[in-house]
Amino acid sequence: MSRKRQEADPDEVALIEWCTVVEGFFVAAGVPLREAQQYIEDEADWFTDMFYDGFSPEQAARAALAD
Repeated sequence: MSRKRQEADPDEVALIEWCTVVEGFFVAAGVPLREAQQYIEDEADWFTDMFYDGFSPEQAARAALAD
């Protein structure tokens, strides 16, 4: 019996890559990596909205850091 390979949703892959870039902006601003990752996880809905609203990763990071 063979297993079907589950293909990743292109939108989900793009969102994850986008969040990784946001994370980089956090780290560049002095936020520890683990803290940046946790914040993105905790605020996943907000970041997802920004992604689909067309925010650049830099704009999203600025909005989050201004909070």
